[in-house]
Amino acid sequence: MSTPNRDPFALVVTGEPVTAEPDHEPVERGSRLDGWAARMLSTPRRRLAWYWGAPLLVTLLAGILRIWNLGHPHALVFDETFYVKDAWTLLSNGYESAWPENADEAFNRGETSGYLDDPSYVVHPPLGKWLIAVGLAAFGAGDSFGWRISTAIVGTVAVFVLMLVARKLFASTLLAVLAGFLFAIDGHAIVMSRVAVLDNSVMLFALLGFGCVLLDRERHERALGERLAAAQALGRDPSWGPVIWWRPWVLGAGLCFGLASSVKWSGLYFLAAFGLYLIVVDALARRRLGLPLWTSAAVLKQGPATFLLVVPPALAVYLASWTNWFVSDNSYYRHWAEAAGNAWTGVFSWVPPAWQSFVYYQQSIYNFHVGLKAAHPYSADPVSWLAMTRPTSMWYASPGTGTEGCIAEPCSQAITSIANPLIWWAAVTALLYLVYRLARYREWRVGLILMGTVAGYLPWLLYTERTVFQFYTIVFLPYLLLGLVFVLGLVLGSPDDETWRRNRGLSLTAVFVIAATALTVFWYPLWSATTVPYWFWMLHSWLPTWV
Repeated sequence: MSTPNRDPFALVVTGEPVTAEPDHEPVERGSRLDGWAARMLSTPRRRLAWYWGAPLLVTLLAGILRIWNLGHPHALVFDETFYVKDAWTLLSNGYESAWPENADEAFNRGETSGYLDDPSYVVHPPLGKWLIAVGLAAFGAGDSFGWRISTAIVGTVAVFVLMLVARKLFASTLLAVLAGFLFAIDGHAIVMSRVAVLDNSVMLFALLGFGCVLLDRERHERALGERLAAAQALGRDPSWGPVIWWRPWVLGAGLCFGLASSVKWSGLYFLAAFGLYLIVVDALARRRLGLPLWTSAAVLKQGPATFLLVVPPALAVYLASWTNWFVSDNSYYRHWAEAAGNAWTGVFSWVPPAWQSFVYYQQSIYNFHVGLKAAHPYSADPVSWLAMTRPTSMWYASPGTGTEGCIAEPCSQAITSIANPLIWWAAVTALLYLVYRLARYREWRVGLILMGTVAGYLPWLLYTERTVFQFYTIVFLPYLLLGLVFVLGLVLGSPDDETWRRNRGLSLTAVFVIAATALTVFWYPLWSATTVPYWFWMLHSWLPTWV
């Protein structure tokens, strides 16, 4: 393991050996692979090819795994019954419209015009459905490829974004590519990119917000130092330090978290968590600069500025996502306040009826979410998510002999949103180690990674009696992978390590990556609805609760 006073990642990127202190006997350092890499990256053009080429190849792999045979099955899968049909009526009527009973069968047959003029009661903001609607507009509602292509693109882009985040976080293209590769081949990420549901979009927008917070961190501390030095040169009291208003990455974070919240309200958890994180980071930066009132300055001076940079932009994005609700005369609850006895009275009676109706609708959505306790065979208690004891089966079919590739019955087709077991359980183990490491070493990278996991996971522990599913974990999967790659970076070591240690680190990492890849090959049929013998499907039931 690396010592806490040494950055274990900088050496991984540059490949520049650090001169060892003189020893009585020379110690062999690095590995043959390091020498080969140094030769391969010996020119600026080759380094540029590695810098961008490797991430792009991983992104291409991610796209293939997500888009191959995407239109199968030609049937509404799991919650696609809500979101695909809602997206189609948004395009057609301008608002989410109701459908007659048993409309899925007709929709699957291509009879997509059976929606009603009545509005449908929906409990998620419109943005995620508008993204699905882009695919419907391009390919038509009768093409199941069009139902899912937007979600597949979102999942593919997320792999590339994670690599950009990881490279900035670890200053290492190698670790960035490793993070992207694990994300590209993970089954949970693959399935959530192959089914037209909303959570993948929440994940991408939250990850973009996380990246903005990361980019602001270094910039903000540098700006604080420069402003403080300028104030001291003018003889001003430095007790509080300056207020920094120009923080474009914080503004970007607010917009991104607003986009996440405009898909599902769970995006608000990221907005709240990283809003607090920005205040804490500002306080610590002021303490490092020697300001005596660093706590009160961060909360009372910079805090309000940070709030204004984050929350109003997020709110503006959220309200903008509901534009069609306001302009469509037939939207659900659109005229609620105009009904007798509903309009507000007293001090808020001046609020326009449309806004009164909108607030009532938001209250109704909140009540629905906190009170949802419908029985479901694949409901999973959030306490069990990290153990992955109840992954979500999104679709299952048993084709007969001679149909859909079934040679001899019984056959199975499944879409199971289960992560690559090795990647998931290794990432959860790494998460536990990161908690220990943060407590002991106070490393900022570890704290930032854990905050992403906290935002995506911990709030759900307040809703253990609500109907929730394992697939919600897609929103914090990127941070689990960042934590796993952090640990793999420690295992890898650096070219300056003694040869035996470096070779051990490279070997262990290679074994892990090869084993994870093999499991992806083994599991991919169950992520992509590929026809397999029933016995092969049963081979994947490693736990009784996975059936």
